[in-house]
Amino acid sequence: MSAPALPLILPDWPAPPAVRACVTTRLGGVSAAPFDSFNPATHVGDDARAVAANRALLRAHLPAEPLWLEQVHGVEVLDADRERCGTGDASIAHCAGSVCAVMTADCLPVLFCNRQGTVVAAAHAGWRGLAMGVLTRTVQRMGGSPGDILAWLGPAIGPDAFEVGPEVRAVFLERLPGAAAAFRPGTGDRLYADIYLLARLELARAGVQAVYGGGLCTVSQAALFHSYRRDGRCGRMASLVWLARDASALGAEPSYQG
Repeated sequence: MSAPALPLILPDWPAPPAVRACVTTRLGGVSAAPFDSFNPATHVGDDARAVAANRALLRAHLPAEPLWLEQVHGVEVLDADRERCGTGDASIAHCAGSVCAVMTADCLPVLFCNRQGTVVAAAHAGWRGLAMGVLTRTVQRMGGSPGDILAWLGPAIGPDAFEVGPEVRAVFLERLPGAAAAFRPGTGDRLYADIYLLARLELARAGVQAVYGGGLCTVSQAALFHSYRRDGRCGRMASLVWLARDASALGAEPSYQG
């Protein structure tokens, strides 16, 4: 029996056949406003029964329960092959069927695989974690040559919506060469930041050149995505990646590609 229909974004990247990846939207679930309708997050105030039902809908498309992280805007990378829960902002997996996952609602989710199809990873990159090097740490934990790694940038707050204070720019200018290009004047002393470009710069410094995605704005696409910056109380999207146990398809046709 096929899994129930659930709108999913499938990354548009040249991942090897063994790699599976998807991102949920705010559509297709059972949560009431302001978490409507698909919300997999237990920490945002949504009804626990609705979250459980939403996770069950997602689980029907996955080989196993994901490693759900307690995300803290840091750089800790967990091993999804060995751990079932934990505090961190990224996870890696070498074993087929281990599902790496991060949850976001404006922060940048980044999915990884290598060209050999032997390791995958998912990272949660808010500006703090990005500045501290969560993407570099994830690449290091994956092992092998960074030149063999592919990265996909998922839905996040876009450069026309991500207004930050001058202290954010100062942090990146100190830590990331070329970061000045990711900022432009905003209102007063504030600036607009391009989190996609900042991620690309960090990945390039880590040796990753094959970077895809980065064009889906959570703030401007209200019908499709939750956004904390736009709405305050809201649900989350889940970005997931794993190695398949067999050559079967994901279990549903993609609603979107990005």
